[in-house]
Amino acid sequence: MQLVHRVALVTGAGSGIGRATALLFAREGAKVAALGHTADEIEQVVADIHEQGGVALSIVADVAHASQMRDAISAIEAQWGRLDVVFANAGINGVWAPIDELEPGDWDQTINVNLRGTFLTIKYAVPLMRSTGGSIIVNSSVNGTRIFSNTGATAYSVSKAGQVALAKMLAFELARDRIRVNVVCPGAISTEIDNNTVERDLDEVREPVIFPEGKIPLTDGRPGMSEQVAALVLFLASDVSFLITGTEVWVDGGESLLQG
Repeated sequence: MQLVHRVALVTGAGSGIGRATALLFAREGAKVAALGHTADEIEQVVADIHEQGGVALSIVADVAHASQMRDAISAIEAQWGRLDVVFANAGINGVWAPIDELEPGDWDQTINVNLRGTFLTIKYAVPLMRSTGGSIIVNSSVNGTRIFSNTGATAYSVSKAGQVALAKMLAFELARDRIRVNVVCPGAISTEIDNNTVERDLDEVREPVIFPEGKIPLTDGRPGMSEQVAALVLFLASDVSFLITGTEVWVDGGESLLQG
């Protein structure tokens, strides 16, 4: 019960890594605010937490909209009066395309959800966290941090690199408030995020890179599981990692060491 008496916010909690983390946080004693933009998914996660004996609140909001995220934090404050852990997980892959075919709207959508959404989540969470201190964990990626060979993933990689810079800036700024800020960088994980990836005309610009057989060395090529990322997030949320801040951790089985 590493998070007993804590209140945690998980964005993008309806599926994948967010869902796995929300369930794990609840099992570890946290009261969980599960936030997502699809009501049915979020309500199911909350129902699952209640079924396992946990405490949870469903919040439907778009992380890219300031007023909705401000209202989301207000709902947490009204419900529990505190906030100790934030997992800024919500994100999309968006459109992957050559730079001359990547439309400004495609760029804006990815940056707005992934980077602006992380900024808004933290911006409105921090005032409520200052009274107790706590831990903020940002879900970035191997793309934009160690891997730059996924041609066409320009907007996505920039958004993920930006998240790391944001976390490092805030780790220094918020240290005086005893708020830690860290980043997880997953590699290939079995989630639904690939379903919202749109690839356009990449074959002609993609470099013919040949990777060693079994590109995830630690697992002989098998992708990781959401629960494995959630375990890392739990570590960074808990007091066990009390001296860790401003740090990114790659959870990819060594994949990015081959493709960097």
